[in-house]
Amino acid sequence: MKNNNQDRLLLIDGHNLLFQMFFGMPSRIINKDGKAIQGTLGFVGALIKIIKMTAPTHLAVLFDKEQQNQRTELLEDYKANRIDYSAVPEEDNPFSQLQDIYHALDYMGIQHQEAVNCETDDVIASYALQYANQAQVVISSFDSDFFQLMNRNVSVLRYRGDNTVICGPEFLQEKYGISPCYYADFKALAGDSADNIKGAEQVGPKTAANLIGQFGNLENIILHAREISRPSIRESILRNTERLRTNYKLIRLDGTAAMPFSLDELRYSYTGISTFDVLRGIHLK
Repeated sequence: MKNNNQDRLLLIDGHNLLFQMFFGMPSRIINKDGKAIQGTLGFVGALIKIIKMTAPTHLAVLFDKEQQNQRTELLEDYKANRIDYSAVPEEDNPFSQLQDIYHALDYMGIQHQEAVNCETDDVIASYALQYANQAQVVISSFDSDFFQLMNRNVSVLRYRGDNTVICGPEFLQEKYGISPCYYADFKALAGDSADNIKGAEQVGPKTAANLIGQFGNLENIILHAREISRPSIRESILRNTERLRTNYKLIRLDGTAAMPFSLDELRYSYTGISTFDVLRGIHLK
């Protein structure tokens, strides 16, 4: 891929968009054959809108696979607060429409894949870190872990229809006063309830940002913990040192995951296809 400012790689966090659309639709939608299609309808519609917003020259949709990975080996309780959808009735289960979404992506000519031996985050990070110097990279997801990847060529799109926000490094600077390179450190300190990661007691986002502003990265904070002026914060950092280091390993995206497609295989050009065209093409209308 040549270094061309017009090249734009769009990476979609598939499960993230599926859940947003499945649970965000106002009601269950049934087609003429009695099949529930609201998740597929919402996913395809949102995907087309995101494509129109970003005009990608390259596109991939990545999904998680139900499997153990290195993070659950690091922390048994990692994401243990998530619902086990294997026990959820089909009408309430977003995964019940996943195969239809795969068929829709095939019909649209969009490459997609489930992550193997890692998480979607890791695969997306590999693409972003590998190609950020060659193309503008847009990551579509509400997973804040991707904030650590942001730079002048990597942005994170948070899809909300007409209220969609595209975040760059200035977003973190304005919100927390930190740079993306410190986001994994920040989140390790403050914790992440969505992934069942507990931070250090007494340390919320504001305190975490202040510690980073004073000492820098997590290791430097730990190294200089006895210099922290507030006793409760100082003792919390000292008491939770190993937990914080584990948190950082859980959150950090290092770009070492295998990429399932070459960049040339991700080349894409929007044809003007509509949501109706796709659903009719895969016989869901």
